[in-house]
Amino acid sequence: MAQVAARINDDMEGQLRALFKTKSAGAEFILPWAVETFQRAVVQLKAEFSAGELRTVVEAYRRVSRLLPEQCKRSYLQLRLREACAEEHVHNQHGASWPSLERKLERLSDLQAAALMVWSAAFWQSPQWEGANLDAYVRP
Repeated sequence: MAQVAARINDDMEGQLRALFKTKSAGAEFILPWAVETFQRAVVQLKAEFSAGELRTVVEAYRRVSRLLPEQCKRSYLQLRLREACAEEHVHNQHGASWPSLERKLERLSDLQAAALMVWSAAFWQSPQWEGANLDAYVRP
């Protein structure tokens, strides 16, 4: 099995040690679960949002270089999208309806919103997608 060298703070380390025998055992349990949960959420979100709405969300995260865990909530996602649509009209660029997008955002859980935020920011951060067409990224 491949190893990953993750950086965690003291609080996270304490939580892993409290739940599992060791932090390594906790990380080995949590990481695959987190990746699988994230992937399932993205697949579900791609089915619920139109391609134009997904392109709008990804575009709104173009200049985000870091997501803090405490900011991965629906309210932060809504704020970023509201600003991007009101100030830069990104929804118009991608053929999305702001009222429709806003209604869909309202229905998201914090976990779904976090997945959408991470997925959107990942497009701009990942070398795998550098120079790729946004349409290929948002396809189901």
